[in-house]
Amino acid sequence: MFFSVVIPTYNRLPILEKCLRALEHQHLSSDRSVIDYEVVVVDDGSSDGTLDWLESHKSEFPHVQRFAQNHLGPAAARNLGVEQAQGDTIIFIDSDLVVTEHFLQAHADALMEGQKKWGSDRFFTYGWVVNTCNFDNPTSEPYKLTDFSAAYFATGNVAIARKWLEKAGLFDTRFQLYGWEDLELGVRLKQLGLKLIKCPAAVGYHWHPPFALNQIPPMIDREIQRGRMGVLFYQKHPTWEVRMMIQMTWLHRLLWGILSLGGRLNERTMAPFLQWLIDRGKPQLALEVARIFLNWYNVQGVYAAYSQMQQ
Repeated sequence: MFFSVVIPTYNRLPILEKCLRALEHQHLSSDRSVIDYEVVVVDDGSSDGTLDWLESHKSEFPHVQRFAQNHLGPAAARNLGVEQAQGDTIIFIDSDLVVTEHFLQAHADALMEGQKKWGSDRFFTYGWVVNTCNFDNPTSEPYKLTDFSAAYFATGNVAIARKWLEKAGLFDTRFQLYGWEDLELGVRLKQLGLKLIKCPAAVGYHWHPPFALNQIPPMIDREIQRGRMGVLFYQKHPTWEVRMMIQMTWLHRLLWGILSLGGRLNERTMAPFLQWLIDRGKPQLALEVARIFLNWYNVQGVYAAYSQMQQ
């Protein structure tokens, strides 16, 4: 098989460099199960010099193919990547993911095992994603309970035969804001009968900076965006399963309303406690606590967007 690793990127140059260097140092089996691979980077209108850096360092990244578009969002960027890709198998990762040296081979092994088990390629493999704020050595982070994901199809670390993406219709480019474009495609893939095969040996380390209070305003904005895109998701697939996924149920409204005391526990009232946790070297715990009001903003965003849609 020939892999095309499709990576959309937007203003993430420092961690993108680590991502690409890890992909250049892959250990592939001598059985030639992976004939070769390419890394398709699609710059989504970055303003941090990503394209210039890729051009000036192209000799260091022989597997990288570079493409660019205006800032249209990750759905459009991934579609462009798939359209330009040469491989028969697509691997999606994000540009802030640093993989292990056996990453590609692990996906290949799982795909071959799946072919033997199911007698077809009507499936995809989904690797582990470990969250870390260790920029210098991201792959040293251990797997944690909070890294578990029950998502059916998420583009942080997934390998799939190109033909199924094309048959499903690729990503819906109306998802220009934050969230849901990959899970929406997953619904269409599930309708085609594709199975999920988990592949814990294909590990990627998702880097993010240590949580700080100045990150809260853009995080709130993303939650509101995610609410709006969730309603678009529901418009396309008006099922109870999707309502649960996007938190558009009375249960979620009640849960986060109670936990946030009707919004009284928010970025202002909780700031001193969150800073106290950060000062004691517990930024990850502070982030988990902040999710109380972040989820409340998300639910509020969902219902606001749904109300606008009905009007």
